[in-house]
Formats: sequence, C-alpha cells, structure tokens
Amino acid sequence: MPFLLILTALVALPLLALAVLVASFLPLWLQAKASGVPVSLLEMAFMRLRQVAPERIVNAGIALAKAGMPVPRERLEAHLLAGGDLEGVTEALISAQKAGLVVDFAKIAGLDLAGRKVVAAVRARVNPKVLAVPPANAPVQAIAGVCQDGIRLGVRARVTVRTNLDRLVGGAGEDTVVARVGEGIVAAIGRAASHKEILAEPERISRYLLEHGLDSGTCFEILSVDIAAVDVLDNVGARLAAARAETDKQIAQAQAEVRRANAVATGHEMRARTIDSHAGVIAARSQLPLAGAAAFREGNFGRRLPVPPAGHSRLKWRLRPD
Repeated sequence: MPFLLILTALVALPLLALAVLVASFLPLWLQAKASGVPVSLLEMAFMRLRQVAPERIVNAGIALAKAGMPVPRERLEAHLLAGGDLEGVTEALISAQKAGLVVDFAKIAGLDLAGRKVVAAVRARVNPKVLAVPPANAPVQAIAGVCQDGIRLGVRARVTVRTNLDRLVGGAGEDTVVARVGEGIVAAIGRAASHKEILAEPERISRYLLEHGLDSGTCFEILSVDIAAVDVLDNVGARLAAARAETDKQIAQAQAEVRRANAVATGHEMRARTIDSHAGVIAARSQLPLAGAAAFREGNFGRRLPVPPAGHSRLKWRLRPD
C-alpha cells in the first residue's frame, strides 16, 4: 500500500507541475503562438527560473515581429539580463524603422547599455530639437560680445540639431553644443569692425558658426543657427576711455602735487638763504662802528684822498705804496 502511494505521488507530481505550468503560461503562449513568436512553455518556465519575466520577452518579441523586425528570444532575454531597458529598445527600434533609419537591435541595445536614452535619441533624430542659447535656466539672458568699435551686443540664438546615432556613444552632449555656439557668437561679434554690421546682417553670426563645424566630436549634427535677437547693451569702449582718462587725471594730479611739494620746499630753502644773507648783512653792519672807531684812533677819519692822475683808478691810486 505505501508503495502504491509513493508511485502515485511520483506520477501525480509531474502531472500537477505540468498542469500548473500550462495554467500559468497558456494564455501567454497562445498569444505568442498567434503572433508568430517562437517560444515554448518549457522556455517560459526556464525564464521564470532565471528570474526573467516571460511577459516582457513575449511582448517585446510580438511588437518587433509585427513591425517586421523579428529578434530571437535569446537576444531579448540576454539584453534584459544585462540590465537593459527592453521596452525602450523595442520602442526605439520601431520608431527608427518607421522613420526609415537603418539600425538594428545590436546597435540600439548597445546604446541602451551605454547609458543613453535611446528613445529620446531616435526621436531627436527623426524630429530635430531646438536648443536655446543661452538656455532658459542660464543666469544671463543673452550672449554678450564686444565689436571692434567698442559697442557691446547681446545675442540670443536658436540652434536646430538632430542626433547622430553613430556618435551617440562617446560624443559630447547638449551642454557642449550650447557652449561652443556661445563661444562662436562672441568670436563672430568680435570680428565685426562695427556693431552696425551685426545689426544690419545678423546672419554673419550664423555663417560663422556653420563654417567652423561646432558639432564635431558631439553626438549631434547642427542643422541651422537662427539669431533670435540682437540687443545693443552699452559702449564698452567709451567706458574704458573714460576710466583711462580718469586714471590719467589722477596721475597728472599726483605729478602736480609732487611739483608743488618741490616748489614749497624750494621756497622754504630760499627763505632760509635770505635769512642767512640778512644775518651776514647785519654782521657786516656791526663792523661799521668798529671801523669808524679805528679811523678816529688812526686819524684817518675825514682825510681827503689825493686825486689820482688821469688814467689811474682811484682805488689803485689809494692803495699805491708810499
């Protein structure tokens, strides 16, 4: 009796497991079978054991098969096990196929595993996107540049780009494109001899940007650059000239102050010399009474000097030896 129970259990357990398997995956298997996706109930069971949702695999396979791009179940399951976004890859493939782009599952799956948003990339390839320069969240409202005549201009631009799927991995993103366009705007303004040239012909900036290949090394292709607005901000040249004139004025004032200080010092020195000379005069005057007293003692006071002969100096005649 126990042997019969064991035998019955050994026969009934596989049948029960098969019944549970059929009950669990039969609707999904019928859906796959009706859509032409080759997947068996046993493969679905093995997917469950590998912790892969059979529903995701079957739904992706059905969508790709209906779009005319059947992909083997093993590749779908491998991408899902690698941590990829299977639904996103499926949507990107279908969108690319509808837009006439030549792509395959391996390329889109590789982009997805590289961390790129493949759905947005394919959409940007089909429908080019517009980048604002400067961006709306930037601290400045316009890209400013100074013309050769000193006038500073503010420029806002719209750049139309589309995704280059071949450079999506390893290529620079939107921030690099915006930065390069801003740099090109500043350079184009700086090359203008007068701000009137930019105001009269804003497309000079667009031509400069398109000629210099600013999209090289990025994952985008620049289709067009449209100048949205050009504003005259201020006259930088006049402001710099005014600042230079103010600096020259301060330098001249400093030099004048130095000369004034030198003149004051020279005046003080001359007054000191005058006082010194006046002291000498006073000292000389103090000798006059002594000279007069000496003349009285010697009897020379009031003596008439003889008249020198013609042709002789009175002083030499007076000093002649007796």
